[in-house]
Amino acid sequence: MAYKPLSEATEDLKVQWYRSKMPPERFRELSKRIDRKGWLQAGGHLVLFCLTGAALLYTWTQSWWILFAIALFAHGTVASFYKGTAVHELGHGTVFETKWLNQAFLYLFSLISWWNPFDYAASHTYHHRYTLHPEGDREVLLPIHPNVGRAFLLQMFTFNLFTQPGRTFGKGGFLSTVWLTCLDACGKVGATNVPANEWLDALHRDQPVQRTRSIWWSRLLIAFHSVVLLLALTTGVWVLPLIFTVPSYIANWLSYACGLTQHCGLIEDSADFRKNTRSIRLPKFVEFLYWHMNWHTEHHMYAGVPCYNLPALAKEIENDMPAPRSLQGAWREMLEIWDRQKTDPDYAWDTPLPASAKTKRNKESVLAERSIGDLAPKEMTIAKSGEKS
Repeated sequence: MAYKPLSEATEDLKVQWYRSKMPPERFRELSKRIDRKGWLQAGGHLVLFCLTGAALLYTWTQSWWILFAIALFAHGTVASFYKGTAVHELGHGTVFETKWLNQAFLYLFSLISWWNPFDYAASHTYHHRYTLHPEGDREVLLPIHPNVGRAFLLQMFTFNLFTQPGRTFGKGGFLSTVWLTCLDACGKVGATNVPANEWLDALHRDQPVQRTRSIWWSRLLIAFHSVVLLLALTTGVWVLPLIFTVPSYIANWLSYACGLTQHCGLIEDSADFRKNTRSIRLPKFVEFLYWHMNWHTEHHMYAGVPCYNLPALAKEIENDMPAPRSLQGAWREMLEIWDRQKTDPDYAWDTPLPASAKTKRNKESVLAERSIGDLAPKEMTIAKSGEKS
């Protein structure tokens, strides 16, 4: 399907979002960024990465190959949440009150995971403004296949090497990511018949300044990982790329299982986040690895609320929200929807609301209505209408 340029498509696309009501003072309290909590979340994730990386290095030096394989699986599981998860919340700029700390962790985690924070800032700004309205948001383009094929799952539990980009933002597995990063470093994108590449091309055309930043970041990624590879070759410590270059593409099983639940199988073109976004319950440790993004409906409603306050936000507005699914329940739901979509491509799950839920849109403050933290590039913070984002 051909889409209009974003500058044209969004002229008339003014989504009047429904948001669950809460007292303004409670919203301000939940929106507060706290460095201590930021260190627990971002610093804690980095400590886990260092511990599993150290275990990987030590078991390699001792030739303990069974323990080495276990350490590699653990290291990949931890690092896989850097790509698209940790960088997501850090990109919103809401983890730390001290802004340079957000930036420092964002760039560090992006380097390790081959993530491009400049492309993502543009993409995710549109994703929040126009969630699942394809004219203005193709970060997630429905329908999405909840893949449980054997060959795919083998990659998810080992090395995500051959996965290709598809209908969600991202560059696919490791080989595809390296190739598309090299193309970006030369100012090019992949074949635009692939939805993820078409979306990236649309963003680059819409945001030329951000495109230039993206190009330079891709060059930095290539330089950084080339240095890691050179160090491994010159020192004989060939485990270094496993620690720093490829871990976000190893043992992607858990990050994939959590992340796909966000919008898969739900409704496009709705002005109610409860209909196009899904929240799930997770064990506390997995919720920590996932940066509390299991409370995803709440995050879309109030994207300026730091991730560590999302459980409290969910509690605050729970009477107005569908009950969160379990991870297993969400996957059962997605697979049932996909099975029906094979014969009825237009089908989507209309999430039922509780009897206590409201549907009438409330008038809200500009802060509550528009805050997405510090996500939007400065070129996108002033809409053509003259209104601040």
